[in-house]
Amino acid sequence: QVQLVESGGGLVQAGGSLRLSCASSVNIFSFAKMAWFRQTPGAQRELVADIRDGGTTNYLGSVKGRFAISSDNAKNTVYLEMKSLKPEDAAVYYCNAFQIGAFGRTYNYWGQGTQVTVSS
Repeated sequence: QVQLVESGGGLVQAGGSLRLSCASSVNIFSFAKMAWFRQTPGAQRELVADIRDGGTTNYLGSVKGRFAISSDNAKNTVYLEMKSLKPEDAAVYYCNAFQIGAFGRTYNYWGQGTQVTVSS
């Protein structure tokens, strides 16, 4: 049973920093990709950043240069370091893990979300 548990959200002033963590209940080597998404009320969930099993990363244009995704395989944890936060970064942030199983079946797992609030 895969469980993803996010932590690190909170209230921060504009220009501040936060680090989100996503702890996996299973070895993250089992995932082809892990990612952070975010969602605001009434909007679709959007991809913020992802990291593939080879270490390649990808970012939403508006967060490039401010956010950094990384993984600690020993701790089975993925991080999202967020700097120079803006009010428009406020959202619920979700951790996602993408797995390719037998016969090419794919699985998506989600955490419960952590709230990030940025005051102006």
